[in-house]
Amino acid sequence: MAVILRVVLGCWFVYSGGVKIFGSGLDRFTFDIANYKIVGPPFDALIAYSLPWAEVFGGVCLMLGLLRRGAIALIACLVAVFAIAIGWAWSHGLDISCGCHGGNEKISYWVKTIELAGYFAVLGWLWWVEFSRRDATSAA
Repeated sequence: MAVILRVVLGCWFVYSGGVKIFGSGLDRFTFDIANYKIVGPPFDALIAYSLPWAEVFGGVCLMLGLLRRGAIALIACLVAVFAIAIGWAWSHGLDISCGCHGGNEKISYWVKTIELAGYFAVLGWLWWVEFSRRDATSAA
């Protein structure tokens, strides 16, 4: 089950990062980052041009089972930062696109909250599985 979840989650993050890089484009993602009004230039561009590559890298590592704990931690950090940004935008009443997959569709904060909870549940379970394996192999 853990392998299936790792592969599915990894594919999702490779897709998500790939759409930002090759689909809607990094300029569009820079615009979406700026809409959160948390950081301004040049930091919005720095984030927009680096974050999708981190998503792709973490996703590939999850899919292939490489650096599993590091990949889980990386994806969890990305999700945590995104959750903070979503909370910030929601608390400031911003009517924006989340920037997840390009496009202009406005964010539904409740739906995004449920999605984030799902990510955290899967990542927490994967983290638990990884450390259970470590404890089992060190006890043997």
